Amino acid sequence: MNEKHDQDLERQLSDMLTEGEMQQKDREQEQRRLLNPKYEIRIQTQLDPIVEETKQYRSMAKELDDRYDKYMEQADKKAKPDNQDA
Repeated sequence: MNEKHDQDLERQLSDMLTEGEMQQKDREQEQRRLLNPKYEIRIQTQLDPIVEETKQYRSMAKELDDRYDKYMEQADKKAKPDNQDA
């Protein structure tokens, strides 16, 4: 009896899923979701947010490790030519 009931439920579910067409609105939404974006948005900034946050953090407390030292050195090297031209 359980088997028959399970089969009936599966048949009903199958009918509900395959019955009729997907609504046009849902189809358009699904197509948009599947599309890969053609463009990438990038924002150019004058100041590096990582450098600025690291400077703020270092002004408030001492770091436990030196994970940003190398990055900060690279940022300083990039910033020096800009400052010399001015």
